[in-house]
Amino acid sequence: MKKSKIFWGYLVLALVIYGVGQALISMNVIDLYYQNMLITMCINLMLAVSLHLVIGITGQFSIGHAGFLAVGAYVSAIVTMKLGMPFIVAILAGAIVAMLAGLLVGIPTLRLKGDYLAIATLGFAEIIRIVILNIDYVGGAAGMQVSHMTTWTYAFFTALITVIVISNFTKSRHGRACISIREDEIASDAMGINTTYYKVAAFAIGAFFAGVAGAIFAHNTYIIQPASFGFLKSFDILIFVVLGGLGSLSGSVISAILLTFVSAYLANFPETRMIIYSLVLILVMLYRPTGLMGTKEITDLFKSKKKGGMTHDE
Repeated sequence: MKKSKIFWGYLVLALVIYGVGQALISMNVIDLYYQNMLITMCINLMLAVSLHLVIGITGQFSIGHAGFLAVGAYVSAIVTMKLGMPFIVAILAGAIVAMLAGLLVGIPTLRLKGDYLAIATLGFAEIIRIVILNIDYVGGAAGMQVSHMTTWTYAFFTALITVIVISNFTKSRHGRACISIREDEIASDAMGINTTYYKVAAFAIGAFFAGVAGAIFAHNTYIIQPASFGFLKSFDILIFVVLGGLGSLSGSVISAILLTFVSAYLANFPETRMIIYSLVLILVMLYRPTGLMGTKEITDLFKSKKKGGMTHDE
């Protein structure tokens, strides 16, 4: 009952944030530049949370998330621009095909761990980019023109659904099985947990929501190009998860929001942008090596404060 109240409390807060944002957009208080920033924040949030499931929860070191982003982006663009179907259908199509790509990379790489898995997933992402680069149907290196269909509403609710689904998955018995794999895969296997199933499932679910982010990303710009999905994009997404704290969903959300705003405001200083951005990351990792949240969630902080307060009263 208590957990249910917490869930509904967060949901109401999220809807209030959406309502305030939508009202400010309707009144033209938030211009197109800041609208784009908010949408980019939602895209980064989806990417961070979906990769958090793979790395932070299941312990599979993947740096090929940009590949799933690219699949979702191009499939959704084909559905709207070539087939003339609605945007919501394009989002689902991009997500499903990205999930199939997740299965495709997840099954053959099950025996790999650590650096070897990272290299394999990075190679997979580069294969996708090179394949797209050589397909004239989607414009090749020149890119593909896409109609601007993404709105604050689409971006916000897809991000909200992503957080809710992955949060509930993590708290379920399936999520606990994934966490056990992260802690000790051999012991998990000995206890009867189907490690193969859960590792593939984590890849598939993470890829699904990366595909959703890809669809939102593609229709937030007027042209998508293979260069946007290079290995540096995968490292950007990885930074969100590591900076927030491996194993912390709240940390991934906070770091995605924080780094989106930092990147946006540093855009005014193109000469020193990457230097300042790198210094911010170095300082955070020096003083918080476990990330902003470590393995804790925001709710854990509230619980510790309440517990401390009760002890003081007693």
